[in-house]
Amino acid sequence: MIPESLKNTLEARVASAITAREAAVDVMKELQAHYGWLTDEAVGEAASLLGLSPLQVEELATFYEMIYRRPVGKKVIHVCDSISCWCVDCEGIIEHLKKKLGVGLGETTADGMFTLLPCCCMGMCGDGPAMSVGDVPYGKLTPELVDEILEMERQKA
Repeated sequence: MIPESLKNTLEARVASAITAREAAVDVMKELQAHYGWLTDEAVGEAASLLGLSPLQVEELATFYEMIYRRPVGKKVIHVCDSISCWCVDCEGIIEHLKKKLGVGLGETTADGMFTLLPCCCMGMCGDGPAMSVGDVPYGKLTPELVDEILEMERQKA
């Protein structure tokens, strides 16, 4: 159950929207921030707040890459695998990340720190290969730079 203050904030966001669907992503992101991921309970809460069915919220949630319908690590790493990043060896960066973290794509490290996910485009085509950790984008990646980023992100945790 969400705290009353969060519920009030979300109700105000929905009320300020032209349509409930306009506020859906904001509501899902806030609930995800509260729970750590968009739990089944959160889907029901979002549906209630938005005046939508749980199925409609589920459809929206599964459309967006940054809405997580299963538990994720404390920090989510999105690695761009678009054609632009592929041309500059994103596959090598992905393999390096998998080896360094000891996980496959879609998996979370044993310590719960990182979840590694592919991303179809980050809009950083001129700076590929690219990835983000949380909301922080990184480009022109090399294995050495990836190692530095991972260490820095672990220290910030």
